Amino acid sequence: MEPIELMRKAREARSLSHSPYSGFAVGAALLCKDGSVYLGANVENASYPLSMCAERNALYHALMEGRKKEEFLALAVCAKGRPVSPCGACRQVLSEFLPPETPVFLGNLELEMKETSVGELLPYAFEEKDVR
Repeated sequence: MEPIELMRKAREARSLSHSPYSGFAVGAALLCKDGSVYLGANVENASYPLSMCAERNALYHALMEGRKKEEFLALAVCAKGRPVSPCGACRQVLSEFLPPETPVFLGNLELEMKETSVGELLPYAFEEKDVR
């Protein structure tokens, strides 16, 4: 799947956002090696820390379907404004479940995109070996 198509999926997922507090709707699309795409949207809660970002929703959806780290090929994130980047919490989670070379496409509603990678988003990530 071409990056632009993955970004279109992320833009589509954005329509499922529940963001009444911030008004900042975000969509994400996670591509697997077999062509499967897992969508996620941000879901806010009146107790803000209990909210969930689009990127983690897409990833957790895939994990709950039995997908493994080695199956993930790319992630696209889409929101209004400039090409959007994952928050710090999402960067940490992505660094544990996606290989560092995994492409991450940052985009907006006009489908402008910037390409980066999981490793570039969070260099020196906190790893499993750090807690042992």
